Parts: sequence; structure tokens; C-alpha cells
Amino acid sequence: MELFELLKALILGFVEGMTEFAPVSSTGHMIIVDDLWLQTKEFLGDGSANTFKIVIQLGSILAVVVVMWKRILSIIGLYKIEGQTTTKFNLGHVLVGIIPAGVFGVLFEDYIDENLFTMKTVVIGLIIGAVLMIVADKFGPKKPAITSLDEISYGKALKIGFIQCLSLWPGFSRSGATISGGVLLGLDHKTAADFTFIMAVPIMAGASGISLLKNWDRINMDHLSFYAVGFISAFIFALFSIKFFLKLIARVKLTPFAVYRLVLAAILIVILIN
Repeated sequence: MELFELLKALILGFVEGMTEFAPVSSTGHMIIVDDLWLQTKEFLGDGSANTFKIVIQLGSILAVVVVMWKRILSIIGLYKIEGQTTTKFNLGHVLVGIIPAGVFGVLFEDYIDENLFTMKTVVIGLIIGAVLMIVADKFGPKKPAITSLDEISYGKALKIGFIQCLSLWPGFSRSGATISGGVLLGLDHKTAADFTFIMAVPIMAGASGISLLKNWDRINMDHLSFYAVGFISAFIFALFSIKFFLKLIARVKLTPFAVYRLVLAAILIVILIN
């Protein structure tokens, strides 16, 4: 594989890692960058290119595991967080939170892959997702009742899980949907982001695994280096973006990200019209 093609994988990994946990839609950004500039479909093929965009998210998931390993191990009972007498947030909360998106994702995966990985659908997702984020900041409680993961009930975890289903539409943003939903349900922004990141591990790992298995016959073994570069790039850049975003979201909330999404959508509309 030529060096320039590997550079494309590096760029897409950068885009994935830097945007996966910000409420701006990493999949949407990868589609935009790829369709407007990189054109990986020309040598990967449509099916393989879409699979690549999903599979390299595993790099970002690995970054979550590295950054939040203590909390993840505590959820499954393999680690006790220092100074914490009880851990009410457990594996049950995560399972309840991922079931809705997991079910809808399996049911509509083929339709999404074949019809929604386009610039037009991304623009729609960017705009509607931005509106939801502004609504969350404006109408969410001024003094959130839930300020830690251990205060999240199973009922709220399930409701956030249903809201997460919106993110199956490329451009909507998984973190944007779930953080907004969490805020509207009484979580503060930091806790909503923590819950979002933890739910992302099984959801994205499952989605990536299923997509990889279903499209394995479309993947040329000569392209494995392309996948590897994208994966490693996404992992490295996600390590930086996770810690930065968790600090940023507590300070600036969601609205600045919503404004960015609306500006980006406006630019894309101009490009599509022309």
C-alpha cells in the first residue's frame, strides 16, 4: 500500500480520535473528510470504506478503557476505588443503558450502512443534534440532582439508553445525544459524559465487531495496514481528547459545540448546493 494511502488512514484516525467523545459526531466528520477530500472508497470500495469508519472506533474504545480502567473494573467487581465505601453504579446500569441502541442497531444496521453514510444525512444529524443540545442546556435543571455515577438509577439509565438510539443516525453524535439526554434527566454534564463514555465501550465494540464480521469478505487483506494505521491513530488521539473533553464539558456545557455543529452544517449545505 502506498504511503499516501496510509496517510489517509492516519488522518481519518485523527478525526475519529479527536471527535469521538466530543458531541460533534465522529462518524459524521469522517464521512465529511472522506467524501470531500480523501475518497477512500476509490480503493477500499463502498462497503469496506464504511466498515473502516466503524472499526477504527475500536481504537477510541481502547483509549476509554485505558483512561477509565479503575471505574470499569469496579463496575464488574474487580477493583475497589480508594475512598469509596459503596459502588452503586454497576454492570446492570450499563446493560440497561445499552440494550435499546443495541437492539435498534442490529435491526437497522444494513439500512444505516447502505443509506445513511452520506453528506446529506450528516447535515440533518448535525442540525437536529445541535437543537437537542441547546434545549438540554436551556431547559435542564440549573442545579442537577445527580452529580456522580453512583446516583444514576436503572430507570434513568434506560431512558438515556433510548435517547442514545438517536445517534444511530450519522451526524447526530452518540455523546451529544446521551449527554443531552442525561442533562435533561437531571445529571450534571460531567456525570452524563462519564456515563456516555462507559456505555460506549460495549456499544461501539459490539457495533464494530458485527460490522467487521458481516463485511469481512469485502475487506482486502492488502488493506490490513490501512486499518492498523487508522486504529492506532484513533487510539493515540483519543487518549488526549478524552481527558481534555471531560474537563471542558464541565466548564462550557453543550451550547458551544451546538453552535459549531450549526456553522459546519451551514458550510456543508453551501457545498452541497454548489
